[in-house]
Amino acid sequence: MRAIIPSLWFDGNLAEAIEFYTALFPGTRTGEMLRQPDGTAVAADFELAGQRFSAVNGGPQFPFTEAVSFVVECESQDEVDRYWSTLASDGGQESQCGWLKDRFGLSWQVVPVEFLDMIQDPDGEKVQRVVDVMMTQGKLELGPLRAAFEG
Repeated sequence: MRAIIPSLWFDGNLAEAIEFYTALFPGTRTGEMLRQPDGTAVAADFELAGQRFSAVNGGPQFPFTEAVSFVVECESQDEVDRYWSTLASDGGQESQCGWLKDRFGLSWQVVPVEFLDMIQDPDGEKVQRVVDVMMTQGKLELGPLRAAFEG
């Protein structure tokens, strides 16, 4: 087996979405885009941060839902802030606990790696305090999460 590649279904905005994602994430690469005679994008392959994707302009029949999301692991609060604000821009929808939908309807979890370490701590009380704070946040903020972790 060679790979498992997520395939994304867009509603007429495939080229715009690929341009948006490849400008935001490092380690991007775009493959050739299959186009109709009028220039409309039909299908494409691209890579974000080393992850390959396939995409089609399939129409409105199958919109994205929160049942599938992509986790962006961030090394700092600045990185969280940058990804959060960019992904939520131009019609995106912020949610809670680090979740949001971008303007194309795709769900993302923007998560500091430090938070992931906190919730894997063997001290259940620390973990519960961190989770309690996380449940009150939209974008994850490391300051309050650290304070909860330290007690």
